Amino acid sequence: MDQKNFMDEFMKAANQDLTPKQAKILQAAVEIFAEKGYAATSTSEIAKRAGVAEGTIFRHYKTKKDLLISIVSPIIIEFAVPLFAERFINEVFQDQRLDDFEDLLRKIIRNRYQFVKNNVPLLKIFFQEMAFHAEIQEKFSAVFTEKVLPQFIKVVNHFKQNGQIGDFPTETVIRLTINSIVGFFITRFLVMPDYPWDDEKEIEYTIQFIRNGLKGI
Repeated sequence: MDQKNFMDEFMKAANQDLTPKQAKILQAAVEIFAEKGYAATSTSEIAKRAGVAEGTIFRHYKTKKDLLISIVSPIIIEFAVPLFAERFINEVFQDQRLDDFEDLLRKIIRNRYQFVKNNVPLLKIFFQEMAFHAEIQEKFSAVFTEKVLPQFIKVVNHFKQNGQIGDFPTETVIRLTINSIVGFFITRFLVMPDYPWDDEKEIEYTIQFIRNGLKGI
């Protein structure tokens, strides 16, 4: 995805009626936050890249933190981190035809793979900054608890009852599954993006790892 399409998707997700200057500010902030991190970025740098006066930033965003939250919030609210979009929940968890746990895992990973690939700068900002900002943690926790967890519990219990998942606590199954899938995406796109991965094989290895581990044998 080129930079224009990437920012178009972000602006759509942000659901904001942005002025041209606001759009430039957000684009510049996304680029520099992804390159250097929030703490190492100054508003003067953002203003310079956006081609606006530094005071323009503060006319739209009271603080640099407000600017960060305006970038991260759409990811949480609209996408709830790439793996757990509400749209994704409707597509995957409510598919009544899924009777095989391995098929569910495959659909989860493939459903989100292209999205993660296309939105690496935004996701990099999210993962870098969530550990340091309580506001981001609280937003994510609320979205996950309200929108994702109930559906995930229902699906895991279904596969436990039909014997495809071993006798583990449901919350443990969810934790292990999330860690494995999110870990795959983080390593693939953030930690080692230039390594010559065979993505198809890595997806299947991840599925096998989760499936075999949760069988409880």
